[in-house]
Amino acid sequence: MRVVFMGTPEFAVPSLRALARAHEVAAVFTQPDRPRRRGKDPIASPVKDVAVELGIPVYQPATLRDPVAASTLREHAPEVICVAAYGLLLPREVLDIPPLGCLNVHASLLPRHRGAAPIHHAILQGDVETGVAIMLMEEGLDTGPFTSVRRVEVSDKDLPRLTAELAEEGAQALLETLEQLEAGTVEWMRQDDSRATYAHKVEDVDLALHPELTTEQALRRVRASSASARSKMIVCGKRIDVIAATESFVSALPGRIVFDGTALVAGFSDGAITLDTVRAEGKRPIEGHAFACGARPGTDARWEPV
Repeated sequence: MRVVFMGTPEFAVPSLRALARAHEVAAVFTQPDRPRRRGKDPIASPVKDVAVELGIPVYQPATLRDPVAASTLREHAPEVICVAAYGLLLPREVLDIPPLGCLNVHASLLPRHRGAAPIHHAILQGDVETGVAIMLMEEGLDTGPFTSVRRVEVSDKDLPRLTAELAEEGAQALLETLEQLEAGTVEWMRQDDSRATYAHKVEDVDLALHPELTTEQALRRVRASSASARSKMIVCGKRIDVIAATESFVSALPGRIVFDGTALVAGFSDGAITLDTVRAEGKRPIEGHAFACGARPGTDARWEPV
């Protein structure tokens, strides 16, 4: 099948590789190169890197509402457009181009967690399981019918691990759906709009740590963190990112810091968590106990929200 693929982050890479093995990928659309840090040179997306490796033509329009972008898509004559975390809206003019429609690899059990950050919200809201579904795209926000659902346990997985699992499941679900499209056997399920929830883009405020939180709430926020939005706190006057943490059996009052020589522990409303990996501003990530050896928290040390 002749396919145009649209995607940007690492989540989309397994789908692109799977498509390239099984179908003719005529072109790849990904977001423009952007600097990851202020003042740095622009960096290509993971999808662009893989497309170049595979020898597939790459296009990077700032918007698909540009007539040139739509014209380029038509020239490639895709039977189907496959989308995975592209990050740009597909206008009606684009949705109407492929005769078999536009398929989206959506990382949730629709209609739960429609929107930009379904994996983050599955962790933040304590979902027992999440999953991936292949959705037939329409103009509404993740409102189209879906098929090929794959389920994944959330348990205590952090964002990178859960994202990687869902990405692999999504790639296999996409291939399954394309096979069914070719055979004319695909069965689309309509979404129940009354059960829909919206997963907005996660910001630092959604991951903020406060002493009033339970340990489970705090750990969910740490596990849902990423390079673009991270759980933070102030310890011994130093602002730190909490990159990894686990439940602690060391006693610590809410808002207190305890260092027993081996573990750095922060107290919350119903218990405490061990700060396994942290990063001070402008520094590299280090183990929590190594940070404590440098910061030297006293017996009455406290931590504060950022």
